Amino acid sequence: MFRFTLLVAAFFALLSIVLAAPVEVELEKRTTHTGQGTYYYPGLGNCGWTNDSSDMVVAMSKEFYDNNDGGNCGQSLTITWGGKSVTAKMVDSCPGCAYGSLDMSPAVFKKFASLDKGVLSNIKWHFNAN
Repeated sequence: MFRFTLLVAAFFALLSIVLAAPVEVELEKRTTHTGQGTYYYPGLGNCGWTNDSSDMVVAMSKEFYDNNDGGNCGQSLTITWGGKSVTAKMVDSCPGCAYGSLDMSPAVFKKFASLDKGVLSNIKWHFNAN
């Protein structure tokens, strides 16, 4: 009986070592998105937070938002246009934006241009590592 108990204990000890072995994880490459940049006056967004014009926040296209089931809420992203880069937080969806386009709070938009410009063509953006 002692041998059987010892054998079972050895088996579970070996099993715990095997199960603790590292698992290879495939990391997704950073994807750069391209679209238009516009501005909006934030309020209560789809992510459930209330923001205002002075907050560094953006809304992504409704299609992008829906494709990820709102999973990008609160994520940091970097937007590049005209040789400048700005970091903002994704807090809302934009029903009128094309896929890849962003609606920016005035605080974000003004880092690139005056609100009089209205539209920034060919912005590039990507999510930042958390």
